[in-house]
Amino acid sequence: MRAVAGLMVGIVVGITGVGGGALMTPLLVLLFGVAPQTAVGTDLLYASITKMFGVAVHHNHGTVDWGVVGRLAMGSLPAAAATLAWMHFSESSQIKSGFIITMVSIALIVTALGMLLKDWLHGLGRHLRVADASQFKHFQPIATVAAGVMLGVLVTLTSIGAGALGTVLLVYLYPLRLNANKLVGTDLAHAIPLALIAGLGHLVLGNVNWSLLFNLLAGSIPGVLIGSFISTRAPMTFIRYAIAGVLGAVAVKMLMV
Repeated sequence: MRAVAGLMVGIVVGITGVGGGALMTPLLVLLFGVAPQTAVGTDLLYASITKMFGVAVHHNHGTVDWGVVGRLAMGSLPAAAATLAWMHFSESSQIKSGFIITMVSIALIVTALGMLLKDWLHGLGRHLRVADASQFKHFQPIATVAAGVMLGVLVTLTSIGAGALGTVLLVYLYPLRLNANKLVGTDLAHAIPLALIAGLGHLVLGNVNWSLLFNLLAGSIPGVLIGSFISTRAPMTFIRYAIAGVLGAVAVKMLMV
């Protein structure tokens, strides 16, 4: 059953870049009864390994912008490390499950809203890019690093945001540079080191279930390969709205737990 869940989520990750945390963490908590902190830590390692296979496909097709990946990583990786240090010294990794569930629910709602507003944000970014190209391009690197910082903190605390929210931020910041396929590939490539560092930190904090991780990987690795292969043929707008609706419903369900 856990391998089947990994397969389905892996396909979604490969197609859209979404799902490593936004779908898997709530699934582990609500369906399998995994402790929230363990769900976050296990999912982070799961996501980092799963997305490596998707990025390999995208890299071979030239749909990864490594310059943008580097800018995001400049903000996200130090932010993830700092968040992990804070969790260690404040012992917040052992914080009660209710707080973690609330944080995950908030992250899901923010992610769902971002996905629904993605087209509007893309239009806004395109308008600003065309209207004042020099100022926008001057603003891009700083804003990208800042976006990375936000993602680093959010992903480390909840395992959510590296995929879904990352693509929303990129579609605004790079409205002309990244087409649909490059958007997915670039976001996946950035998510790997971020999820890996955050996951290893949670491993040190004792928040990883190895048996659960291996079961999820058994299904997700073929799933993400399938998803990455069909990503250029998928009706992306429909899929995005459907996932946003699911995330919103899951967030409400988790708040009621």
